[in-house]
Amino acid sequence: MSRDLVGEVWPAAQPGTDPMLYGHAEIVEGAAVEVRTEATFTVKYTVGRFGLDDTGAIRIVFRAMSDFRPLQTTDPGAPDFASATSSSSVPLTVSYVGRGNAARPRWKSLTVNVTGGYLSEGDVITVVLGDTSGGSRGWRVQTIAEAGFEFAVLADVCAVGHFVPIPESPSISILAGPPARWVCVLPSLRRPGEPFQLGIKAEDAWGNPSDTASAELRIESNVWVRGLPSTLSYGPGRRAVTIEGLSVEEAGTVRIEIFDESGTGLAESHPLVIREGGISGYWGDMHGQSGESIGLTTARQYFDFARNAAFLDATGHQANDFQVNNAFWAHLQELTSEHDEPGRFVAMPGYEWSGNTAVGGDRNVYFRTEGRQIRRSSHALLSDRSDIDTDANDANELFGALRANDEDCVVYAHVGGRYADTAFAHDPEFETAMEIHSAWGTFEWLLTDGFELGHRCGVVANSDGHKGRPGASYPGAAMFGAYGGLTCFLTHELSRDGIFDSLRRRHHYATTGTRMFLDVHARFEDAQVFDADPAVHEDATSTPATRVMMGDIVSTTDSTTTVDIEVVAHSPVERVEIRNGTDVVDTFRPYGAEDLGRRVRVLWSGAEYRGRGRTTTWRGTARLDGNQIEQFAPVNSWNLERTPRLDGEASVVFDSITTGNFGGFDVLLHDATDGQLTIDTEHGSLTIPVSSIGMDDVVMEAGGLERRLKVFRLPDENPHRECRATFHVPLWDDGDNPLWVSVFTEDGFQAWSSPIFVFRP
Repeated sequence: MSRDLVGEVWPAAQPGTDPMLYGHAEIVEGAAVEVRTEATFTVKYTVGRFGLDDTGAIRIVFRAMSDFRPLQTTDPGAPDFASATSSSSVPLTVSYVGRGNAARPRWKSLTVNVTGGYLSEGDVITVVLGDTSGGSRGWRVQTIAEAGFEFAVLADVCAVGHFVPIPESPSISILAGPPARWVCVLPSLRRPGEPFQLGIKAEDAWGNPSDTASAELRIESNVWVRGLPSTLSYGPGRRAVTIEGLSVEEAGTVRIEIFDESGTGLAESHPLVIREGGISGYWGDMHGQSGESIGLTTARQYFDFARNAAFLDATGHQANDFQVNNAFWAHLQELTSEHDEPGRFVAMPGYEWSGNTAVGGDRNVYFRTEGRQIRRSSHALLSDRSDIDTDANDANELFGALRANDEDCVVYAHVGGRYADTAFAHDPEFETAMEIHSAWGTFEWLLTDGFELGHRCGVVANSDGHKGRPGASYPGAAMFGAYGGLTCFLTHELSRDGIFDSLRRRHHYATTGTRMFLDVHARFEDAQVFDADPAVHEDATSTPATRVMMGDIVSTTDSTTTVDIEVVAHSPVERVEIRNGTDVVDTFRPYGAEDLGRRVRVLWSGAEYRGRGRTTTWRGTARLDGNQIEQFAPVNSWNLERTPRLDGEASVVFDSITTGNFGGFDVLLHDATDGQLTIDTEHGSLTIPVSSIGMDDVVMEAGGLERRLKVFRLPDENPHRECRATFHVPLWDDGDNPLWVSVFTEDGFQAWSSPIFVFRP
């Protein structure tokens, strides 16, 4: 990617302007390599005209979000060994740090120091990453396919501690692996006759679209779909296929399956509900970054992936503002304008206001149109200071500037490296939603904190992905612990106007990455529904209503309300929680106690605290005494190198992480009631007779931030992928009643409706 678009700062003082002073680098061994394989790369650095002085150094730096296995420089026989030699036999020392010797976005660095002499022009330093000469297997590369994995070389030729990038650092391609699974994607809600698309792709084990898949596909639908072919030749070189212009005339639920030429089922689509009404459901991942800031790949590739490989209806690019230079800001506007196609795909212009938590914390800003002023939290990584007077250094200043300039925009609060403090700053005119799930984890508290403060916000989820894969953001093998989330916007049309209308009315729901149909309504005897928040807009008007949808603000004299829910999912529904604020007032399961069998689920969840170091490690064993395990399956185990595993016939070993989200495993026991289950973790232990495990959770609280372990029983087979239920919920007299639901599916996904805010006058 163009260095002109990357917000990074190098030393202002440099030895000279001629690039020949600093030398050049090339890769002389190593070429394109498959993701997560072990490889060897030899980088040859040729010293420039200034030479390389005694105690000077070169550095090979890598992007922070690359999840290659850390290099080591002390054991030639161990994995990931790196070495360096000089052509003139001058001694060198080699060291690697994951963060500290280089600036964002290239935190990871291998430093080669000259320690007993100097090098002259033309001398060569040969660096071997994944050196196998001493018995090492090589260097395990990242899990993310990337066309330009860069070995960025810096040189401190004068031994002054200032590392200057040399021109044209070398790069290689990291390729997707062979297909490990097929994916078939439909939207969730369309009206009869309304066009929709079907997306098909094959992914490798780490979630990259594989371009080596080849199959003669047979496509079958449970209902007749206009425009759907019965076969598809899927050949090598394709990353994904989109079949557009499909439609269904009659109300119902569409499920599509794909088969190979032998008749083997490869994948089933998410369900699509066809229903009369004024709205459809459009899926978006509105929050992620690319390599011009902290992420990987280019912004152009980011938008292409969202539309053509993740099959999204909408996306936004949200780079950290202090890293967005003016050239990149202009480039992003060009990309959103180019990719925005009402009725087919929405590309929303915007940025991430990235202030520290002490001054309000992370916010996402989305504009309806291009050409708006970016108001940064700081110029931390920008050498051009010409527009520093446009900065908004805290979140209240940001909201003030948006209001003063009458900006047509919406704002999300979110949790990333920094978390938003909505008590410090919140403007309900702009900040309509809380992002409660991303690849960083799950953060329901960001929404529920606002209940006591009187905030009326909807829920959204996004990937906050840094790997250039919006809409299908797998966490890989590094710092992210969850699959990226999605938001379903319930609105009248697929356009920026439609998305803005959905957000300003909170007519949307969020998931941890699956696409399900979720409908939540409340019924009243006597109520008024408002067209805007009356606590914010003096001119808000209301109309009588007996039935309202998620996100609505309602006044009623009723003492109770009836909440109707409908779920149509890809996987069996495990439970639905009906909530009033932070209270779970009822729990629905589509099966009864009489349906429970030999299957037991163990889940761990939570975080250490709200900040950057929130990751909780769950390391331990689950052991059965007096019983055996016949079948085993992990739940939400996204890192393939940290997957829980069977250890014999009666024990499970796990080493997993959570960052507010949950993971765990299922076991099918030989006997439904015999024996005892003991779970030992570094956060506590739980022992329970198998006969005591039932439908209700057995919980071990483990401190931290909602950190806990729980055990419960499931039916051996749960056929319920669709369910409806009705609940009668008492209403509080004082303040809001935020009525919302959370859905848990057996494949480990979770969904939340935006609250219906009910108050009694």
